[in-house]
Amino acid sequence: MERTTEPTRERILAAAEELFAAHGVDGVSLREITRVSGTRNTVGLQYHFKDRNGVLRAIVAKHLVDVDARRHALLDQCRDDGGGDLRAMTAALVMPSAAKLSDPDGGPDFLQIYAELLNRPRGEETLAVGEGRTSLDRWRAEIAPLLHPEAVRLHRRFTAIRLAAAELGRRAGSGPHTDDRLFVGHLIDLVSSVLAAPVSEETVRLADERDRNRAGKRRPNHGAVGATG
Repeated sequence: MERTTEPTRERILAAAEELFAAHGVDGVSLREITRVSGTRNTVGLQYHFKDRNGVLRAIVAKHLVDVDARRHALLDQCRDDGGGDLRAMTAALVMPSAAKLSDPDGGPDFLQIYAELLNRPRGEETLAVGEGRTSLDRWRAEIAPLLHPEAVRLHRRFTAIRLAAAELGRRAGSGPHTDDRLFVGHLIDLVSSVLAAPVSEETVRLADERDRNRAGKRRPNHGAVGATG
């Protein structure tokens, strides 16, 4: 057994970050993570994380502490400035994660893993670490009054979150770069444009049709019971 458990845990996390980013979440075995981390067998991994999902949640938790703190600080600044600047609110979404591009402790790997998880079915469940209101929850609530109601109904905020994550993951995978400022500024512009884009009459009509169909499926058909032809 190791004399201390923390170095083993850190080595496993570092190996998992590197391997998941390079080969995808499903492209790496727990045995491979164990081998690259330099631990003797999978017992150490199972002791610290139980399974693959536990490793992923630990990676996300490790980095989101910093991302959440940065985003809350930017949202506080937006609130103090009056809260009406859509680009500033978009920057509060993008910049805390973008800071991970230059984080030597697995930041670029995390961005690639995060982008993959966010676009997987039920991926948000893996990303939901800790308890209480996250900075993303707060961002969703505080930017909603700046958006058209139809954009809110069509989940425009989640589209913006996924776009930002995908582009940051792509940038992280193509690095390292000497300067990310232009990329980040341009990404904020793009995400702001997505959030502010008008919703066409055709899209509103189709959304209304969808909602009517959903409501119809939920409504019980009381008249069908005992009916005669």
